Amino acid sequence: MTNQWWRDAVIYQVYPRSFADGDGDGVGDLAGIRARLGHLRDLGVDAIWMSPWYPSPMADAGYDVSDFRDIDPVFGDLSEAEALIAEAHEAGIRIIIDIVPNHISSEHPWFQAALKSETAPERDYFWFRKSQNMPTNWIGEFGGTAWTQVDETTWYLHLFTPEQPDLNWEHPAVRAEFESILRFWFDRGADGIRIDSAALLFKDPALPEVTEGAPHPFHDLDAVHDVYRSWRRIADEYSDRALIGEVWMPDVERFTNYLRPDELHAAFNFDFLGCAWDPYLMRSCIDRTLDAHAGIGAPPTWVLSNHDVTRHVTRYGRADTTFSFENNLDGTPVDLELGTRRARAAALLALSLPGSAYVYQGEELGLWENESIPEDQIQDPMYARRGHTRDGCRVPLPWSGDEPPFDFTTGVPWLPQPAEWKDRTVQAQTGDPSSMLELYRSAIRLRTFRDQGFAWLDRGEGVLAWTRGSDFACVLNLSGAPVPLPEHETVLLASGPLDGDRLPQDTAAWLRLRKK
Repeated sequence: MTNQWWRDAVIYQVYPRSFADGDGDGVGDLAGIRARLGHLRDLGVDAIWMSPWYPSPMADAGYDVSDFRDIDPVFGDLSEAEALIAEAHEAGIRIIIDIVPNHISSEHPWFQAALKSETAPERDYFWFRKSQNMPTNWIGEFGGTAWTQVDETTWYLHLFTPEQPDLNWEHPAVRAEFESILRFWFDRGADGIRIDSAALLFKDPALPEVTEGAPHPFHDLDAVHDVYRSWRRIADEYSDRALIGEVWMPDVERFTNYLRPDELHAAFNFDFLGCAWDPYLMRSCIDRTLDAHAGIGAPPTWVLSNHDVTRHVTRYGRADTTFSFENNLDGTPVDLELGTRRARAAALLALSLPGSAYVYQGEELGLWENESIPEDQIQDPMYARRGHTRDGCRVPLPWSGDEPPFDFTTGVPWLPQPAEWKDRTVQAQTGDPSSMLELYRSAIRLRTFRDQGFAWLDRGEGVLAWTRGSDFACVLNLSGAPVPLPEHETVLLASGPLDGDRLPQDTAAWLRLRKK
């Protein structure tokens, strides 16, 4: 009998560059993560998802990988990664690593060999095309063209930056290499694999243009499922290993195809992340998610923020509380007090729904998006193509002290921290029962209903309420006025002060119900 920990785990995303710096160069590293493992133990998380830590020229913050079997020197070395895995296990925390299968770095030995000779076998590992003109008008995931010209008649495909050439997943050598990479990390104790851009691997070899109503030429092609079936067979050879997909998919049926019993164990629920702070839309999103996952027996996931999206304290403080890459709201007015109040309520929402919950580093501190990074310090390659930067959610964490760098480093942080974060440090919030950090610690500790059923409670218009089992309820007030709490034995936790026995607007409460 396997321990299917991924079905109801609280998983914390570590963005290594910005978590903690152990050597003072201003960039987070494995030494810093190891020194701060106690924070994650005290938070109570079940697993850590590590964003890419591999050797990389850092054209896209490490998602341009030049060697999947080593660690970038800026972060440490392989022995430190193995030590981190062992120390996390000793603390009762599992480790999930990030694999990027759609593309590799242009400095990877494969691509360098492919550039040197048209007859090199590695040329077939990529999407090179001979053409007088650009082979297609495809737009890349960061905006701009998806092709780069090598010489007068040769082009190669990259759905992201030119430094990230796309791999040809029709080639058996590509498939064999990544199967070997999975085994490499499973053998070193990794408990799971997060799969970047999981739906993009295959391309229509005819290279048709993107046409409305026609099958998409490079997104969600059916052949991708054969790859994940082979990966699942490998994961199943090991004990309690999980495959978790980054699958941006508006079609629920197509999304759940990735979660069939012989494919991925879980996939991120971006429908929930992008949902507006609205009672009708939120309930509809939750129902869609639960229904879709129940149909195939897969666990839902609940995600509020990650390294690619605007932090939800900021999103929830805007007039438009949704998120999408097409809807750039950078610089629009933000009410941080409102956003923080809603973020506190959202934490109790996400942590009380069936399935697993993902916490992005700094979310537990109530950090907001730093939208004041000087333009000459922005490093995100998306900025030049879309005018939107993800750097604002990647700013280094504040640990202690009254001014930057807040004990993140003894040097200069690679991205600037707002001085206003002095009240958001781990030190400042520890022991303060009204802080975001203590709210997260309490919620994760009280999350004893993980295997209990879910049922909606009717508490009137604008109120979302549900039970988990017979004696637990969560009530979230999205109406315009305080509402009465249902009959209960005690309030276990509330995201903000109560108004007597009434729940204020944009506030959530966990209740112990009276036994019947």
